[in-house]
Amino acid sequence: MAVPKRRTSRSNTRTRRARWKAQPPTLVPCGCPRKLRTLPHRACAHCGLYAGRPTRPE
Repeated sequence: MAVPKRRTSRSNTRTRRARWKAQPPTLVPCGCPRKLRTLPHRACAHCGLYAGRPTRPE
């Protein structure tokens, strides 16, 4: 197993940790007239449309 030869400096550790940040999920408008915001590549929970087509029989 690889073992680091030297201790990682405090500056390098903090710089590496500062690059990680939580982001809110990306939302896209649904194709229905209400334009509800949904996750990309998912069917709309309200109307069931995916890429402008119904995914469930109505």
